[in-house]
Amino acid sequence: KSGLDPGGAWHAWGMACLKAGNLTSAREKFNRCLKPPMDLNQLNHGSRLVQDVIQYLESTVKPVLITDDDYFATLRELEATLRTRSLSLEMMCEGKIQHNSYYQECLFYLHSYGTNLAIISFYMRHDCMREALLHLLNKESPSEVFIEGIFIPSYESGKLHMLENLLETIDPGLESWGVYLIAACKYLQRKNYYHILYELQQFMKDHVRAAMTCIRFFTHGAKSYTELGGKQMWLLKIKDHLKVYLQEVSRSSGRKKMAFTFRKKMSATDVSRHINTVDLQMEVTKFLHQCESSGASQMTDSSLPTLFGNNNMKMDVACKVILEGKNIEEGFGIAFRVLQDFQLEATEVYSKVAKQLVKQQKYSEIQQLLKCVNESGVAAKNDGDNIILNCLNEFKNIPAEDLDNLIQDMDSDENKIQAYMMCNKLRSAYLVSVRQEKARAVQLVQHVRQLAESSGDDVVKAICAQWL
Repeated sequence: KSGLDPGGAWHAWGMACLKAGNLTSAREKFNRCLKPPMDLNQLNHGSRLVQDVIQYLESTVKPVLITDDDYFATLRELEATLRTRSLSLEMMCEGKIQHNSYYQECLFYLHSYGTNLAIISFYMRHDCMREALLHLLNKESPSEVFIEGIFIPSYESGKLHMLENLLETIDPGLESWGVYLIAACKYLQRKNYYHILYELQQFMKDHVRAAMTCIRFFTHGAKSYTELGGKQMWLLKIKDHLKVYLQEVSRSSGRKKMAFTFRKKMSATDVSRHINTVDLQMEVTKFLHQCESSGASQMTDSSLPTLFGNNNMKMDVACKVILEGKNIEEGFGIAFRVLQDFQLEATEVYSKVAKQLVKQQKYSEIQQLLKCVNESGVAAKNDGDNIILNCLNEFKNIPAEDLDNLIQDMDSDENKIQAYMMCNKLRSAYLVSVRQEKARAVQLVQHVRQLAESSGDDVVKAICAQWL
């Protein structure tokens, strides 16, 4: 008469029937007020009303454990036991739970009015992980339901191994779980749970991704190569994963193509290249660890470069190796291999090293660097000269004698003249210019005269004018 929503009344009536143990009548009442969810895959446990029903069915039934000593239980106790058989698996062996009328009642309401997540969470609460997984597969629920309903509860309660065993039992190839496993990996990565991630990747036999996680374990948080020296076991694990992957690829190429849809793929050439990188990183780590231990190390970089970074970082590794040895020659061989293997811009690296040496006022070592570059066998004609010119561009305050020695070491007269002009040594520039072929000499001397004029060097200006 008053036009109020009768839903609340039906729900209260249904709850009263439940409490009285009249399950059939309760179903009938609830049928008038409960509605199935619009989207079965939504990430919640359905309407509050359904949750109240399930909560009541689960909680008000007091668990009574039947043991072998119950022969002398009174009839009334036995009756109570049978009527209120526990829902919890702890209280009864598996198999019996499915025959429990209250358990079946919960499933009736969940299947009629609950979401997939609610059904799966119910199974998980009662240690029926297999049923939860099968329900997930049958309903083709999205990966969020797997993570929320099965994966998070499993690792939080220490049952990750149990979950892995069940996944393998249901599908030994794991293919039907691929989407869910990849989603779980992404979730763990977002959460920075790298140890669980690594364990999961090993279970998945996803060797390439497992190797990538090992790279993170090796590099993350290290402030010095001494620290990296203590983490070299991760480099060995990277190699192991990549080698196993190579074996699997070569085995499967003989037979018909293996499915491997969710595991990360990589060409054999790329894998071999990565193994080579790991070997080289091992050498770099041992060398720099040794340098730091012996106190030879001088560079204090805020970030620690490794060969697992981008090209700029690899170039930093090459610079670090050259600069941190007892002398330039000691680390040059390893640095040279880094430059060759990754096809890096060698002149840029050498120039960086040279600038660092100027800062440290180690001018004689620049000459040693040039000697190593020239003897490497792949240096272009002007590489050495360009390294010096790059240095002079930045540093005008090199002591006169060292400056002369550096410029004298240059191969090309043109470059020497350019260097002298850059350092405002116009007399020296004039002396080299006049030794050139006549037409070129005239151009150069004119240039020197202009510079002398603009810098107010009347003596050099007069010499140039007289020669011209």
